[in-house]
Amino acid sequence: MANTKRQLFQKRRMRVRNKLRKVNAGRVRLSVHRSNKNISVQLIDDVQGVTLASASSLEKDLGVVGKNNVEAATKVGAAIAERAKKAGVEEAYFDRGGFLFHGRVKALADAAREGGLKI
Repeated sequence: MANTKRQLFQKRRMRVRNKLRKVNAGRVRLSVHRSNKNISVQLIDDVQGVTLASASSLEKDLGVVGKNNVEAATKVGAAIAERAKKAGVEEAYFDRGGFLFHGRVKALADAAREGGLKI
């Protein structure tokens, strides 16, 4: 029986997440979610089970509402790097979920690195 697109995405997501958990125990996770129109990111402390900071292209103060492109992802990446510094986080591991490290996801990661976050 052939897997559906959603099942393949879930398998890829869990494969990525499980590999990262083995290697990066104790570090904060930078989790990305990308939809067709928006992109959002969270800094998650898995030990305590809390979200330390988040940023999204839906936030009006970032000025990217309605833009579904690399420019919006870059601004969200810069915002999460700034908010991570305020939360006292200097390094995290990048959890891309089931998304490929390409396009908007890559732009977000690069902008977070330029903002001073070590991923």
